[in-house]
Amino acid sequence: MPADHSALPKYVQTAELLIREIAAGRIADGARLKPEREMAVDLGVSIGTLRKALDDLTEKGLLDRVHGSGNYVRHRAEAAGVYAFFRLELLGGGGLPTAMTLSVDGMAKPDDLPDFGPSERAFRIRRLRHLSGTPAALEEIWLDGSWADHLSKADLSESLYLFYRQRLGLWISGAEDRIGLAPIPDWSDNRFPPRPGTLAGYIERFSRSQDGALAEYSRTWFDTGVARYVSRLR
Repeated sequence: MPADHSALPKYVQTAELLIREIAAGRIADGARLKPEREMAVDLGVSIGTLRKALDDLTEKGLLDRVHGSGNYVRHRAEAAGVYAFFRLELLGGGGLPTAMTLSVDGMAKPDDLPDFGPSERAFRIRRLRHLSGTPAALEEIWLDGSWADHLSKADLSESLYLFYRQRLGLWISGAEDRIGLAPIPDWSDNRFPPRPGTLAGYIERFSRSQDGALAEYSRTWFDTGVARYVSRLR
């Protein structure tokens, strides 16, 4: 199988997994982590990759690295990772988000979309989201056409918000989520177990750019047998 060009570096994925595990309380405040070599084996990464991930957590204030003693977790509510805006977790908490882009299309905004952005066109991005390898959600993301002249699957990375910042100069500074239930759409991927038409958890998101304007609208359908929506107050 060819390498996934869109995947984040392995040390970033490892750091993000640990950040989400800490935020979910699956790794307790003050806990001493396993020895690094043992931890690397458990996570399926090299010792070098793990150490880069732990360095990242240390810089974010989530880890105290005590020479001769070990690595100790520090809970910090304000610590933000790449997936700080991603609110789905496994039912048991945490889980590493990954994304499989299904399609990217530029088009006129359909009439059923809410009003957002200055352009009459938008890019529609459809993705299958996994949590630690388990299919968990379908996403349909609409980015206002004023932010790019062209987008393709080859352009995107797993973290769209990171891609927006690095490639488009768009910072998502805030979002409003509306939670409910909705039927799975007919374009669903066959790797997502719930069948089209069955009710699933549903998230509508209105995302704002750094200047406060609405830049993106998205719809997410998630499998409630796999994932739950979690928002922690800071």
